[in-house]
Amino acid sequence: MAIDATNPQGARIAPDRLTRGQQAATLVAVALASVMLPLAVTAPAVALTQLAADLDASVGEAQWVQNAYNVTFAAFMLAAGGLADRFGRRRILVVGLVVFTAMATVIGLSSNIIVIDIARAVQGVGAAGIMTSGAAILADAFRGAARARAFGVLGTSFGFGLAMGPFVAGLMVNFLNWRMVFLMNLVFAAVVLLLVRSLRESSDPDATSVDWGGVITFSTSLFLLSMAFVQGAETGWLSAGAIGSAVGFVLFLAAFVVVESRVRRPMFDLSLFTRPTFVVVVCQPFTITFGFVVLLVYLPPFFQGVGGFGAAEAGALLLPLTLPVLALPMLAGQLAARIPLRFMLATSSLLIAGGSLWLMVLQPGQPWTALAAPLAVFGVGVGSAFGVMDNAALSSVEVERAGMASGIFNTMRIAGESVAIAGAGSLLATLSLRGLDLPFATTEQERVLAGEATQGRLDTALGQFASADRDSALEAVSASLTSAMHTAFLGLALLALAGAVVTFLVVKESELRKAG
Repeated sequence: MAIDATNPQGARIAPDRLTRGQQAATLVAVALASVMLPLAVTAPAVALTQLAADLDASVGEAQWVQNAYNVTFAAFMLAAGGLADRFGRRRILVVGLVVFTAMATVIGLSSNIIVIDIARAVQGVGAAGIMTSGAAILADAFRGAARARAFGVLGTSFGFGLAMGPFVAGLMVNFLNWRMVFLMNLVFAAVVLLLVRSLRESSDPDATSVDWGGVITFSTSLFLLSMAFVQGAETGWLSAGAIGSAVGFVLFLAAFVVVESRVRRPMFDLSLFTRPTFVVVVCQPFTITFGFVVLLVYLPPFFQGVGGFGAAEAGALLLPLTLPVLALPMLAGQLAARIPLRFMLATSSLLIAGGSLWLMVLQPGQPWTALAAPLAVFGVGVGSAFGVMDNAALSSVEVERAGMASGIFNTMRIAGESVAIAGAGSLLATLSLRGLDLPFATTEQERVLAGEATQGRLDTALGQFASADRDSALEAVSASLTSAMHTAFLGLALLALAGAVVTFLVVKESELRKAG
């Protein structure tokens, strides 16, 4: 909505409708910009093995290539939404795009793992600007059924990035090198910058100053949570670093709640969380996206490590999982006009639960056909949800607050991904270590073996043993890592099942559609 400067009362009036050409340009620009965000998560997962080996990075340093991006992405989502509401969604989209691609260039040209980790953190800040402003721009440009279709396209763009990320990255790693996985973002950015002049600027006329207290406390709490997972896997869950980080997370999260309750226009409107439907909708990423990201990030290293596949093959093995996420969001967006959203979201979670349980057939070196069906069931569950989740969240608030609603929902989405990546990596390494009992290895050697195997770097891990012991070490770590993956799949199934039940029982359809 906009303020008419000629109206002495400053009354809000509906903005002029965009022409079809303007709407098309808006949709293409936002969709292309959004493709880069999931690519920045899934593509590096395939490239990480080569990147870490090329730069001689430790397990912790390599893990922060993923963690740094996701932590800042989630932590600055709300701040980006507030800035977009106050200073303009198109302006923040452009700023986010420039920051994102500049850091992608730094990463693609750097040979220092610390520089790359820092650049990934800054890249996450740019991604937050793109995500929140893009969704709010669509909410302003489209109404009713057209908005549902637009968010179906947005879901498809995310699905494309998720679906093609592992496959494209595998090809680039095999035939070029890991640096191109990051530098390819420049092509998308150039096209979006050409289209951005066609976008209408919009903002919230009631927006005030940015809630920096909330930004600082929330960002710090999320960073400390990720640190707790990393420290737990590297130094033990009862180490001073892990316990201190966990305690710090709780304290800063409590401080965040206190700060937000005292701010006139908080970036995280706590009053919204008195609505059960809103709470369940914005928490959908924890049951929908959580498990999907775990598979995208940790199955490729499994395939490359104990599975013995190359990077391109590892990416191709994920296609039964990722192609439904590319194909289904548009269809789901159309079905949302006829089928209750709570039924659609609950069914999606049930499919994910079923696919997770079926994936417990995973074994090293098995033919791809053994995993195609369970991966496809999981992918159908995720893809059917992607076309409706964003629209459901934004339809719960007034269009003037679209930036905040997008910020809250996508904070939950990316926070879920951040926790999933950090937590699953630590869980897999910890369970793999517990399953090892090598008479010829020290505790530290077993810890290195478990950590490196989780990231697909078996050549590096096995190099610490005498040649006569390497076959035994490979057999043992293959069995322990596979068992750890089975435990993770069971946990994902239980989480998705709980999400399905809660969604179906709590969500009220009338509250989801009132702003559509």
